[in-house]
Amino acid sequence: MHQKILIMDFEGRHGQEIAKIIRGFQVYCEIERSSPDNLAIEDENTAGLVIVGSAEGSSLEDELDSLLSKADVPVLGICFDGGFNNKKAGKETAATPGLNSLKLNHPENSILFEDAEKEFEVISSCDGIFADLSHGFKATSQGDNGESLSLEKDIFYLLGFYPELSGENGKKIIENYLFKLCGCTGDWSIDDYIEKQVSEIRKTVGEGGALCALSGGVDSSVCAALAYRAVGSKLKCIFVDTGLMRKNEGDEVEEVFGKILGGSFFRIDAQDRFLGKLNGVTDPEKKRKIIGEEFIRIFEEESGKFEGIEYLIQGTIYPDIIESGVGGSVVKSHHNVGGLPENIDFKGIIEPLNMLFKTEVRELGRKLGLPDKLLNRQPFPGPGLGVRVIGGITKEKLEILREADAIFREELSEIGLDKELNQYFVVLTDIKSVGVRDGKRTYAYTAALRAVKTDDFMTAKWAKLPHDLLQKVSKRITDEVSGINRVVYDITDKPPGTIEWE
Repeated sequence: MHQKILIMDFEGRHGQEIAKIIRGFQVYCEIERSSPDNLAIEDENTAGLVIVGSAEGSSLEDELDSLLSKADVPVLGICFDGGFNNKKAGKETAATPGLNSLKLNHPENSILFEDAEKEFEVISSCDGIFADLSHGFKATSQGDNGESLSLEKDIFYLLGFYPELSGENGKKIIENYLFKLCGCTGDWSIDDYIEKQVSEIRKTVGEGGALCALSGGVDSSVCAALAYRAVGSKLKCIFVDTGLMRKNEGDEVEEVFGKILGGSFFRIDAQDRFLGKLNGVTDPEKKRKIIGEEFIRIFEEESGKFEGIEYLIQGTIYPDIIESGVGGSVVKSHHNVGGLPENIDFKGIIEPLNMLFKTEVRELGRKLGLPDKLLNRQPFPGPGLGVRVIGGITKEKLEILREADAIFREELSEIGLDKELNQYFVVLTDIKSVGVRDGKRTYAYTAALRAVKTDDFMTAKWAKLPHDLLQKVSKRITDEVSGINRVVYDITDKPPGTIEWE
């Protein structure tokens, strides 16, 4: 068994960034959404514990004594607000709203800061942690105003800033924690992950069979390839054409995977069924849950057509679980996680990618021999255009959106920008406005263009597309697509927004 770093996340935002950095050092880690009453370490392979505090100032005052007495691995506490320390020291410190840039210097010797610059900028959401503390902690760095930004005692290392947002020096701190304090060897790899998952899928499926939910996207494609390696012809891959796909996408999926999987690929036409269930539904969470349940019901029905099918395999990845609030707060329910119905007529669900981030999924796909064209395909949400049509869903709206989206993708591809962007699409809003076409008044929808750049899809920056491109796309959409008379461009990062609108 490989060593593991356990991340207990009290905030739900920065744990993902820390996990990505840790895995970049080839050290395996997992995120656990935490509450003050579950600070226990149960896995004997855990080499270190990272506790991520809250920018909203949640205090671990009452839990520190317990943690100090129980922990037997190095503990890295990241961006505590100082609350549990300052209150015990008779001080009151309020977190400053937002993120602040502070200059840190670390005059005292500390393994945690080895090979980091003596002074560097850090990002903090608090006013620092003062040095006159109980429990015998000592300060190992100072900020602009003399406040302590890091504390140490024995195997405990507390930071009043976010190392994952503090550049190369911040990464060096995490590297020192992993290798110099926790004794990690950095020998975890995607090859290990493949070997483990293939073995577990074979063991779970046994002599029976499994059905794989295949959308044609990166996650489900890699999942299908991994499952096929594990159980071969025992696997049946079902592609459900929901009527919520992009222009010509159903035919493209059938062409590609019909060749790759041969007799193990099956296409199901369920367009009328999905649109009937979604008729009149406007709430995005309800949409996702309806779509999630309908997928499951179709998979249940199809599994009955094959002998021995007991398990459903799906391409859930780590960000899906995190954003769906499993064990924590919900950002949005992914149709294959928070959108699943309570009662499922399968012996079990197998999710072999559920501990991987998107970049790791692509790396795994390459190891399995999948073509780059498929792996570099931009992500498409499981609920499809169902969450890109804002408000009620109709066939007319879907056709309008399909045509507008095809134009946007075509123009990006024409100038090669599709290779530089990680995700790009059109949203059909439920806003209508007055316009003019051929000298006549129109009252039609507003379309929103969205394009982002990201490394892991947990955070993203809006893409600064050329103005002449935006002008051309806008003109083509308003000229060629009946039903749209206004086009806007979304310039929102993630966070505060999400990549999809719903």
